[in-house]
Amino acid sequence: MKQLLRMWCRRLACVFKMPCRQSGSTRHQSPRLPHDRRTILAAAARWHHTAPESLKCAWQLHGDHLELRYANTLMRFDFVWLRDHCRSASCYNAKTNQRSLDTASVDLGIKPKAVRVDETTLFLTWPDGHVTRYGLEWLVKNSYEGQKQQVMHPRILWNAEIYRQAQVPSVDCRSFLETDEGLKEFLQNFLLYGIAFVENVTPTKEDTEILAERVSLIRETIYGRMWYFTSDFSRGDTAYTKLALDRHTDTTYFQEPCGIQVFHCLKHEGTGGRTLLVDGFYAAEQVLRQAPDQFELLSKVPLKHEYVENVGDCHNHMIGVGPVLNVYPWNNELYLIRYNNYDRAVINTVPYDVVHRWYAAHRTLTAELRRPENELWVKLKPGKALFIDNWRVLHGREAFTGYRQLCGCYLTRDDVLNTARLLGLQA
Repeated sequence: MKQLLRMWCRRLACVFKMPCRQSGSTRHQSPRLPHDRRTILAAAARWHHTAPESLKCAWQLHGDHLELRYANTLMRFDFVWLRDHCRSASCYNAKTNQRSLDTASVDLGIKPKAVRVDETTLFLTWPDGHVTRYGLEWLVKNSYEGQKQQVMHPRILWNAEIYRQAQVPSVDCRSFLETDEGLKEFLQNFLLYGIAFVENVTPTKEDTEILAERVSLIRETIYGRMWYFTSDFSRGDTAYTKLALDRHTDTTYFQEPCGIQVFHCLKHEGTGGRTLLVDGFYAAEQVLRQAPDQFELLSKVPLKHEYVENVGDCHNHMIGVGPVLNVYPWNNELYLIRYNNYDRAVINTVPYDVVHRWYAAHRTLTAELRRPENELWVKLKPGKALFIDNWRVLHGREAFTGYRQLCGCYLTRDDVLNTARLLGLQA
């Protein structure tokens, strides 16, 4: 009997990642280690393994969920979730990748009648006899616990020096338009850094449009499909002047800000006008490290941004609402920064005591965004098109003289990411 107890002790120690003791051990939650043999045997009986000598996978049933340990991950699955996500032919259409099961028909008190696990698969038999099968790797990838350990969008955060040292290459226009390799290289650069350049583009609005459509559908807005402007103040926006523009993201006054912005300078006869680029995610990361409470505040307080225009035939009143920093709640991954001091509306969405703390947090973020070492300055020239991730990278410009023509457009973010995924990139 003593040898049997020691064997179960070793197995339980591996499952709970506890050091093995000669007298036995139980769950790691317990502050003391009982020595009663019945306690040890009961704990062993609750956990089930894939094979007598294998601790690769272990599972345990609770009142409303299944607990599964696999690939060094302890996962918990609600029984309704396990029934709802069944991939059998009657529950899921593998051709269309759509659910066939009516989720509302699943009993909220459902429990499996039988559970079995082999080296690669979890089998659940339900009260009506239906059998659900899940690959263990699929469960790790799609569990809440697994998702917490993953990033949705791999990125390289940068300041000016990091970006210069990376020597990120521009992609030639012909390669970009005619080969999947050129397009994939461009998209990889864009996904990692939030900016990407295409060289040797014919400096016309029509050719810029062809370039943009290679990646995505063009998002038509109140500014039209392809915009083309000079410093003639033809629209009620500071961008249509020769003045310097501080760092900002565009269309913060849309409920969903435009995802990607394309710039192409067609002509400039004068001085100045360099483009400023700042990685907003890099700046936000510094805030998270130095003042996590302020990062959290910037991700929680909803703000209004507003655009009011009454110039010529253009009459618009746009309002967008959202926090400065937007994060995925399950892993705290930042996916959108909404920063535009020009278009921020009256703050009237939170009480006064929160407002002051928000101003302090905003000041901390602004200080990071304005650090000279975080500023990447580039001179846009005819033939060189710039794509900017408007959910991540802030842009601005220095004042300029002379005649300057720019064209560009906004792209739908979903379509850009769709193109990237079809080329095998994580996006």
